[in-house]
Amino acid sequence: MVKRIPHPTRLDRARRLGYKAKQGIVLVRVRVRRGGAKKPRPVSGRRQKAMGVSKFTRSISLQRIAEKRANRKYVNLTILDSYYLYSDGIHHWYEVILADRSHPALAEWSKERIHRAPSPPKVAVEKVAETR
Repeated sequence: MVKRIPHPTRLDRARRLGYKAKQGIVLVRVRVRRGGAKKPRPVSGRRQKAMGVSKFTRSISLQRIAEKRANRKYVNLTILDSYYLYSDGIHHWYEVILADRSHPALAEWSKERIHRAPSPPKVAVEKVAETR
């Protein structure tokens, strides 16, 4: 769940990471499920002895997953940074700071800041139908 919020919950942490109460800066609260990843079970064929469905270690942290989800919803904004907010038995919450680099209020400011760039999009590979 990605939800825009009007002001940061942890103002001191947000300011340290680059938040300013300016137009063009957006704060988003993201909820991510806790725990490790799960691989889908095989649909057809025999079941392997060591199936490897559970106990998977994610290659990226839950905080990076939260940043990617926020960036997927707000495509025109760039990620400044994010910070941990809260967790319960099921979820972790993070607040992600996003900035609109093309906004006139951030014209000079955005040139100085180093933005965290998301990982490059994966190139879609077309499946070629095999002829028999």
